[in-house]
Amino acid sequence: MSEVMDITTNNSEITTREISLNMGPQHPSTHGVMHLVLHLQGEKILRVEPDIGYLHRGMEKIAENLLYWQFVPYTDRLDYLSSMTNNLAYVMAVEKLLGIAIPERAKYIRVIVSELSRISSHLLAVGAWGLDLGAITMVLYAFREREMVMDLFEMLCGARLTYNYMRIGGVRGDLPPGFKEKCADFVRIFPKRVDEYEQLLTGNRIWLQRNKGIGVISARDAADLGLTGPSLRGSGVKWDIRKDEPYLVYDRFDFNVPVGKNGDCFDRYMCRVEEMRQAARIILQAMQQIPDGPVNADIPEIVPPPRENMNTNMEALIHHFKIVSNGFNAPKGEVYSSIEAPKGELGFYIMSDGSEKPFRVKIRAPSFVALQSIDPMSRGAYFADVVAVISSLDPVFGEVDK
Repeated sequence: MSEVMDITTNNSEITTREISLNMGPQHPSTHGVMHLVLHLQGEKILRVEPDIGYLHRGMEKIAENLLYWQFVPYTDRLDYLSSMTNNLAYVMAVEKLLGIAIPERAKYIRVIVSELSRISSHLLAVGAWGLDLGAITMVLYAFREREMVMDLFEMLCGARLTYNYMRIGGVRGDLPPGFKEKCADFVRIFPKRVDEYEQLLTGNRIWLQRNKGIGVISARDAADLGLTGPSLRGSGVKWDIRKDEPYLVYDRFDFNVPVGKNGDCFDRYMCRVEEMRQAARIILQAMQQIPDGPVNADIPEIVPPPRENMNTNMEALIHHFKIVSNGFNAPKGEVYSSIEAPKGELGFYIMSDGSEKPFRVKIRAPSFVALQSIDPMSRGAYFADVVAVISSLDPVFGEVDK
């Protein structure tokens, strides 16, 4: 420990010294099982050391020992608050490796559920952020709308958290009866609900004091650290994979990419708020444009037959059993595919040796990359500001530790 002469009063010397404080690994404001070692001088942060790995499950090694299709449900357990986009990033990487295209209707369905997942993730992020800083009402409002999204997902696939909905070659099933009407109702009322969130928080003087000028990171530093998503756009970098490297049918929609100016916690909050509005715009356009047709590619050696066919057709049952038991061989090679997940760029690198299992899988998780910015964002701030910094990054430790 290093002692520093600080104040001299009435010939008596008052000294301060650097102390180390453990935050977590069970602290409620760390948004998961994370341990932070805070080095403080008084209430001021000197540096922060994130200590991760408490949820490590060896996901990448698990993927290398499973058939390609068997790893899809494991992706639900990465960012478990945005399972749909995890499914999407992985199956798109496998489809890129196989060189297959999916039907137009499946592309639109994937966009709809991905943007619903973005709204759900941002609602929890902003709600928990408010709770962390004392605005308890915000989390109640956020969960009110998040329940509507969960109801839509339950209609679609029967689950509310881990969906396993995406399939290599398409999706697990078409939109059920009543889904479009219920989704349209949600999109209609949701922008007004976002206005309510802003009435609670955006102009609130306590919220401004706790977030304005806190956790500042410049555009250059954010880019150098590899930040993506709202954490990067909050620093003024207008980079969104949906716009800059469009996938699925995002190039057919009219939507804006919100950016901040100061790179502080408040700008990252505003980016998420506006992204929820833009996600609702995308869903509305997708619902209007979605065509009829199949939701899975017609590739018998990769895509199983429709389940209803297996009840009456022995060949379809045998075909399904063969794919489920033996999988399919992917061509030898390597690919990287990424999407704009709610927290930033989520990418999968897959190397194939030509067998039915991937030889190597590497997951580029946005929360993992974002954690290295906690130290530069927190230096010089107060201890209480670390809570706002963590909330502004919105990490989920399922995808950090993997």
